[in-house]
Amino acid sequence: MTPGIGRYGSAPAGPLGDAGAIPLSLALFDADPRQVAPALLGRILVTVADGVVTGGRIVETEAYLGSDDPGSHAATRGITARNAVMYGPPGHAYVYFTYGNHHMLNVVCCPRGTAGAVLIRALEPTIGLEIMSVRRPGRPPSEYTNGPGKLAAALGIDLADNGVRLNDGRIWLYDAPAPDSDRIATSGRIGLSAGGPASPATATGPADAVAA
Repeated sequence: MTPGIGRYGSAPAGPLGDAGAIPLSLALFDADPRQVAPALLGRILVTVADGVVTGGRIVETEAYLGSDDPGSHAATRGITARNAVMYGPPGHAYVYFTYGNHHMLNVVCCPRGTAGAVLIRALEPTIGLEIMSVRRPGRPPSEYTNGPGKLAAALGIDLADNGVRLNDGRIWLYDAPAPDSDRIATSGRIGLSAGGPASPATATGPADAVAA
């Protein structure tokens, strides 16, 4: 088993527990987002929204840091009502609404008081595709979750999920085989041409997976 991955304390196994799936340890998120972003590739993200379960395999992530990261919400005026969740504690969901149309799901990283998060950019949808087809009408399965706003819509994620603790009701992350390191591509931040973290911010899984 990957270091830092395992059953989280005495927490219930959640919606995939009957299938033997093991929730990720929330200790994984008490780390630099640039380490957490590639570690999430291949893991299974599941939501329980409106009484139904949907989810899929994570294939693209993006790291966000603190005040020195121009693409981060923490680069503005310190702690605000909008970005407060990003300052911890780790292992919680940071959800925000952008462009008047899309919700974005991030997982909070770093010790409490230090801003950091990983944006979940794309999934390979595997659970609840019929429900996703209702939430993403007129789209083929390849377009249900191939972008951060799309996957939030397909999984029923909204501002009610901002600040919720992972693996404790609505949003779950499960252990699953990670892609081989030679099948992980990294790049600079998508949509930001200058500045940003010193190391590549975006991690993408196998090329045959769905990606934004």
